[in-house]
Amino acid sequence: MNHPLSEMISSTMSKIKDMIDVNTVIGQPIVSGDVTIIPVTKVTIGYGSGGSDFATKNYPANRDNAFGGGAGAGVNITPIAFLIQRGENVRILPVAEPASTSVDRIIEMIPDLLDRAQAFVDEKKAAKAEDTK
Repeated sequence: MNHPLSEMISSTMSKIKDMIDVNTVIGQPIVSGDVTIIPVTKVTIGYGSGGSDFATKNYPANRDNAFGGGAGAGVNITPIAFLIQRGENVRILPVAEPASTSVDRIIEMIPDLLDRAQAFVDEKKAAKAEDTK
């Protein structure tokens, strides 16, 4: 026979498992034309449980006694980004709060700056190739 505490924990964990699966973190793709959007979320789970057997005068400590206990859980699901695929290109669109410091802003700008620099270099190479023809 299982102890009531283990049954309570198993039941609570089963309910959490039913609520949260991989599709909660990486959502179902949304397709529109040649664009595919995939939502990405952060899942945070907090869980606590406890219980105790209570000895009474009719039931000494070495027998099955009255049980009291409880379990609780909290789940927080926060959207953090969207993966956007258009043709061969994949980009991430963050949903997070704006950067609060200058360093954070600079770090967020790096991918866009690299894309712009690559486009500039590609244009210069194309122009140079046209000039040599």
